[in-house]
Amino acid sequence: MNLHPGKRIKRFSPVQRLFHLMLMLSFVTQGMTGLGRLYEETPWGQGLAGLFGGAANALLVHKWVGIFMLILFGAHLVYVASRIEWRRFPASVFGPDSLLPRPRDLGDFFRHIGWFLGLRPAPRLDRWGYWEKFDYWAVFWGMVILGGTGLIQWEPLATSRYLPGWIFNVSLWVHRIEAMLAMVHVFVIHFFVAHLRRSHFPMDRAIFQGTADFDIVAEERPAWVERLEAQGALTKALVQDVPAGLKVVIIVFGYLVVATAWFLLIGGLLNFRYVTW
Repeated sequence: MNLHPGKRIKRFSPVQRLFHLMLMLSFVTQGMTGLGRLYEETPWGQGLAGLFGGAANALLVHKWVGIFMLILFGAHLVYVASRIEWRRFPASVFGPDSLLPRPRDLGDFFRHIGWFLGLRPAPRLDRWGYWEKFDYWAVFWGMVILGGTGLIQWEPLATSRYLPGWIFNVSLWVHRIEAMLAMVHVFVIHFFVAHLRRSHFPMDRAIFQGTADFDIVAEERPAWVERLEAQGALTKALVQDVPAGLKVVIIVFGYLVVATAWFLLIGGLLNFRYVTW
């Protein structure tokens, strides 16, 4: 029986939503400028670069947005440090509200596989699913790899004073491969899981408005709901939905980003053979 019809549950804070918005926009911008440079031998790539005033300007934007992402990454680390209860450290970072992987996540993964195959019930997820933790930590190694290799290539002549020449070839390929893996994962897997599966279609608005549909959460994350109820915190976590007009704005904005991402992905695949690597 649904005791909270039409309610939504608080899931992300305004700061967390702002971090996601800036990361999302900068990531798509990096995809556009990076592919515009990589595919500059093709009309498709030239058109992408032309949006930024040509290949040279696209490279300039790519560099400075990359620096912005590294600053954003640093700001996020400060934010995370500020959220830790240091008096209870390290126990405070291993609770159910933490994004650190736990042995239970591995069990949830295999229970989920069994549920996909119709062999067992779905896992009783808490606040974070194992795939959400993977997505979160993937940004960390992506920032280190892409940021590090990008800085190496920022000023090759200056960098060559300290590093051997072969480092540039390796860093270029690592930068390209990691960028493509990141785009494929985000544009296909992340978008599908977040927005296109049946229970969330046409869009999971949680990251945009900070709340999730309570009925869906109660079904997918019963352990979290039961924990909040046992703590007496569930009622305070429930809120009303936003007005219909704002829903439309969120969905239109979200799908503009999705459409841009798929344009980059499909265009890259169609023009792949025309690029001289």
